[in-house]
This record gives sequence, structure tokens and C-alpha cells, in this order.
Amino acid sequence: MNTQLLHIVQNMPKAELHIHIEGSLEPELIFALAQRNGVPLSYPSVDALRAAYDFHDLQSFLDIYYAGASVLLKEQDFYDMTAAYLAKAKADHVRHTEIFFDPQTHTARGVPIGDVINGIHRACADSDVSATLILCFLRHLSEEDAFATLDAALPYRDKFIGVGLDSSEVGHPPEKFERVFARCRELGLHLVAHAGEEGPPAYIRAALDLLHVERIDHGVRCLEDVDLTRRIASEKMALTVCPLSNIKLRVFDHMREHNLLQLLDAGLVATVNSDDPAYFRGYVNANYVAAFESLPLGLQHAHQLAKNSFAASFLPQAEKDKYLAEVDAYFAAFDVV
Repeated sequence: MNTQLLHIVQNMPKAELHIHIEGSLEPELIFALAQRNGVPLSYPSVDALRAAYDFHDLQSFLDIYYAGASVLLKEQDFYDMTAAYLAKAKADHVRHTEIFFDPQTHTARGVPIGDVINGIHRACADSDVSATLILCFLRHLSEEDAFATLDAALPYRDKFIGVGLDSSEVGHPPEKFERVFARCRELGLHLVAHAGEEGPPAYIRAALDLLHVERIDHGVRCLEDVDLTRRIASEKMALTVCPLSNIKLRVFDHMREHNLLQLLDAGLVATVNSDDPAYFRGYVNANYVAAFESLPLGLQHAHQLAKNSFAASFLPQAEKDKYLAEVDAYFAAFDVV
């Protein structure tokens, strides 16, 4: 990757649409919050905890992810975690981000849902980066639990724009949550779901047909189904792709095998995101750099990915247009229109 392209990719305006805020919790902050809240940790040092981030699949990652979240007990903890992520996003030239959060991870430990939502939302309000929230249901839990979480969150409805579906994919197909997504649709919430990461293309189809999602999180396995790929392209259904996550969780063994370029070549609205950056050791710019260093991606691809990131967002059209104009103006300096 030449130095100029590296500079362009790192500095271009971009949106991030697939970031789990709990997955931005760095070991240093975990230790600081553990000390502040008197939470004992199983690791003697920051380095020992960071060394434990050597998982081999989605479930082993989730195990340590939930252990790390145990230090989040008070509204200020959620504020501090979110503020730290937003500072990194700003440094990566992220103009807008749509942040996932997992209330069930915290309410199961007795943390009031209001403390979770208010802490995250307050940090967003204090940031220079445009940021909105998407409440995610944990798919390894029951739909009844998801309904209870939705009901508990409704007093804070003005603080989140949509709902998502995350956690262990295999064995928990989208149809498990068809009724609660129908309810969220009635409430006017945006709908997204993780599908086609560890799970098969059939999970993507179910998320589209049964959950009526507006965006697919991950979705990289869609290429295994030609008809599904054509459909996603024709519907302009965006995919929130997370390259470093895909390598760390062995969706692909090496970045050079990643299918980001094939997704773009198939006419799909692919975007680049960081997923759980503290655990996968890379915020959004690191994901772009890793992909561009390993794949035959060039200036036109950078321009397209930047545009896709805003086009796929849930911003009002006037705001999308403003950011898209900023992207075009940025790339005009490099003879890309």
C-alpha cells in the first residue's frame, strides 16, 4: 500500500455503523473501573488481561467480553467507556457513528437499564462526533427476555434509534426473535441484525424476510448464495463488514482471503467497521489499513467505502447529503469524482 493511499484512507471522512461499545473497553480502563468499583479481576495486570485476548472463535471471545463488562456498574462507567471510544473515533476522522449496546449484559448483574442508556447517551451528547444508539438483544437468551428488555428500555425511547441482534449466532436463527422485531417495527425503531458471520446465508435471508431488517451486520457469507447476493445488491441492503474481527474469529484465516473486494465488485453496499476494537486490536482506521494493505483495493474503493458508510447510515437524508458532499470534496483533490 503506497504512502499516499494510506494517508487518504486514514484521513477521509467516514461513518462507523458496527461498533459494540462494550467491545471498546480497553484493559487499562477495565482495571481502572475495577479499582473504582471494587470489582476483583482474575488477571494480575493489564498485560495479563491483554494476553488473554487470544480467543479462537466467537464463543471464546464472548466469554472474555462478558467478563470484561463486569466492571461496568454505574452511569459514569458507561459514560467513561463511551467517551474513550468517541475520542478514538474522532482521531480516525469518524464524522458519525451508530453505537451498539447490550443492556442484558448489565441488567443481568443488577445494573439499572437507565444507568446504561443515560451514561452512553450523555457521552454521545458531549462529543464532537455525531452519535446515535442501537439497543441490541442477546440472541443466546430467550425472546421473552428480549421483550422484557424492550419494555424496560421504552422510558428511554428518545435516546436510541433502533434495535439489533448480536451474540452467539450459530443455533440462534433470526426467526427466534420474529415477534419482538415486529413489535420494534411498530414502534418505529430501525432494525438491524448480525447474520452471515458464523451463521449460514440462510440466516441472512431470514433476517431480511422475517425480521425485516434495514441493514445486515457482517453478512460476508452472502456470497455463498448467488441469488441472495443479487437480491442484496438490487435492494441496496448495506453490509457492515468488520475485517479484523473476521480474521480474529477465523471467518477468514488471513486478510488476503477476505472477500471485501468481491462484495464491492458484486455491487453490494459494503462498509468497513471495527466491531469490538479493544478485543480485535484495531479501531476503524486500523480495519481500513489492514484491508487495503492485504487486498488489491485502490483509490476508487476508498471513495466508495467512505460514501457507503454514510449512505448506509440512519441519518436523515439532508445530513447524509452533507456528509456525502464532504466525501466527494475530499476525494476531488485526488482526481476522483
